[in-house]
Amino acid sequence: MSIINSLKKRRTHYDIKKDLPISQDELVEIVEKVTELVPDSLNMKSARVVLALDEKQDELWDSIYEAFDGQVPREKIDSFKAGHGTILYFYDKDVVENMSDTYPFAKDKFPTWSMQANAMLQLAMWSALKEKNIGASLQHYDPVIDEPVRELFDLPDNWVLNAQMPFGAIGSEPEAKEKEDIKKRVIVKK
Repeated sequence: MSIINSLKKRRTHYDIKKDLPISQDELVEIVEKVTELVPDSLNMKSARVVLALDEKQDELWDSIYEAFDGQVPREKIDSFKAGHGTILYFYDKDVVENMSDTYPFAKDKFPTWSMQANAMLQLAMWSALKEKNIGASLQHYDPVIDEPVRELFDLPDNWVLNAQMPFGAIGSEPEAKEKEDIKKRVIVKK
């Protein structure tokens, strides 16, 4: 599949289910391979991923609901919990700080470059899932959930949560996107 077609097909899916059209082993292989292949500045490899499946999927979304103390509707949380799993995206702040110390000429750039690499990883993962007919959405419940997530998965303090991607079998397709006038955002000069 071409990158353009892959990006066209990638959509936000809120209606997700537990079943998957692929095996869990194939899913793990995709997550590992995409994480390995996405580039970052000076090969810093600051991105970290946790794949929450089975009981951990349910525990994750229950702990998110509890962290918000009812401020996020249970129905919304349950829509994410209904999926097969969640990919949690982190960056390792120790790696970023070490790169800043190693390359002082770009010290202030490494946090930005780390976020850019993490965003590329999220988009690549989302597109790879869609290629396997798996729906996903990107959520941002951090920093409220940082501590509960760290405790649930026994993660080090230097892993900083960046985003959550619940995924699963596609229950229904989202409505078609309205075509935008891309000329408002892209300027070509010759």
